[in-house]
Amino acid sequence: MSRRFATNTNIQGVAYLSPDGDPLWFSLGKGGDELIPTVYTLWKKYDLLPCITTPAAVVPVLMGRADLMIPGVVQIPQSQTMAPPQLVAIAQYIKDSQTTRGPPLAVGHLAADLGRLKAGGKGKAVHLLHSWKDCLFNVGSKIDPPEVLVESDEPSAEAEEDDADPHVDPAPKHLVQRSRPAPQFSKEGELHLDSCRDVILSRTEVSTILCDAVLQAIRCTVKSLPTASFPIPAGTFYSSYILPYRPASFRRPVPGPGDSSAPSGNDSGASEYPLIDIKHSTYKSLAAFLKILDKQGILTIKDMKPEPLVMSVNASHSEAISHTPYESLHDIQREEEKREKREEEEKARVQEMEIKELWKPHTPSGSGRFFSEGGFDPSALYTYAELEATVVKYVTARRLVNVHDQSYVNVNQDEVLHSTVARKNESGESLQILKREEVVRRLSKKMQNWYEIRAAGREPLLRKGELKPISVVANTRQGRRANTRWGRRANTLISGFEPFLLEAETMAEELRRICACSTGVSPLPREAMRSEVLVQGKQIKAVTNFLLSKGVPKKWIKTAGSTGKK
Repeated sequence: MSRRFATNTNIQGVAYLSPDGDPLWFSLGKGGDELIPTVYTLWKKYDLLPCITTPAAVVPVLMGRADLMIPGVVQIPQSQTMAPPQLVAIAQYIKDSQTTRGPPLAVGHLAADLGRLKAGGKGKAVHLLHSWKDCLFNVGSKIDPPEVLVESDEPSAEAEEDDADPHVDPAPKHLVQRSRPAPQFSKEGELHLDSCRDVILSRTEVSTILCDAVLQAIRCTVKSLPTASFPIPAGTFYSSYILPYRPASFRRPVPGPGDSSAPSGNDSGASEYPLIDIKHSTYKSLAAFLKILDKQGILTIKDMKPEPLVMSVNASHSEAISHTPYESLHDIQREEEKREKREEEEKARVQEMEIKELWKPHTPSGSGRFFSEGGFDPSALYTYAELEATVVKYVTARRLVNVHDQSYVNVNQDEVLHSTVARKNESGESLQILKREEVVRRLSKKMQNWYEIRAAGREPLLRKGELKPISVVANTRQGRRANTRWGRRANTLISGFEPFLLEAETMAEELRRICACSTGVSPLPREAMRSEVLVQGKQIKAVTNFLLSKGVPKKWIKTAGSTGKK
């Protein structure tokens, strides 16, 4: 059993359901051939995908449809060969355990290679596709994740065996923990959390940061939300407007030599990044935290079951007004998304073909004599601009410029030039002067046409003949059932694409996928080695965009509708 759906970004998809109605697999995009398992499937077979673990504090952020960032990665499977955009599962990291982890809670495409994940830093680790408690999950039975922790028995792959104690059982090495850098302080005493993920903050410090995060969210985002956005469930408010607005750095005094108040490292060797959450604060629970904010007048809540509701926020509160905005994790993620978007746009930017129309002197047509006697190379290929320069040099050297109007040339004063540009019915008396542009145009007509095409990653193509634009024509033909509304069938025909380094079969296959319709290839009558691609329906815009994506300049695409109008 299958069901079609659309994502919040309007991407079409298909979900494949079990007899009980639980979505087990899904695919994205029209004709998408990648089957993606849901968490329902992964809970039945936890080793179906490579698994990345992340701290418990990050899980609510993932439930809010955010991608997993590299700083939130704790363990990665070393024994498997992983490379973007491979499918991976995301599970909760279990502190002080090398052999177990929580059940998979999300699925996505790997966004960074293993080297970047091990080295740490900034950027996205996984582009999220599906998670526990999302809309696709809610189609099913909405069961809770298994409480049984997953134990892995994959072979080890890390190498620090020389220093291992032979009397101690080695920990499984397929779960690789990245080394953590020591805490780094700026000159002003600013502790950067993304480089100090093992630093232990006091509960008071965590509480202060969470309060600042609420004020930051109100100042930057929540105050601009429409009234219809409220009420907001407490869990949603926490994952969408508190955790993302935590500061990217935390200011504390610079520790001096031997200062015992300096932050200590986490000797467990595991990272609970970030350690700034409700559980590590003085409030202990989200409901208690929101009640305190309600008493302070920063926001208004309504105590409901199963969780409180945030009814409104007070943007005019004195603390909200006096709050000094800072760089938050949300800002960093937004900048990272902008950077990735720019990179994707750079990759998507197609390098346009470089097309040159060329002309070669042709002795039988009379142009060869003009170039020979003018002192120009009769075997060279000339662009149109070079032809104009050649004519200027010729008429200037022979003083053929008209004295009354210098845009005209006295062609009757030079026998070679006259014989080159004169038509059959034009004599010396009837053809005395011509505009310089007309001289160049008539000269080009007496020459051979050539063209050169240069495309990225291809050898330059130089051929004789006149290059014509690709023809894209949409027409309607009468079907067999003329008396019904289905009697007239629209098609789009594409021809003349071979000189532009395009192949008919490849074009037909790609257009079939892009337009989601039937395509075909047929030879053109009386034209050897030429074909015509037929696309079902009026697809002029889609075909034009396809040709542009292949680097064909727009000026070399000629379109026409069923009436023949351009």
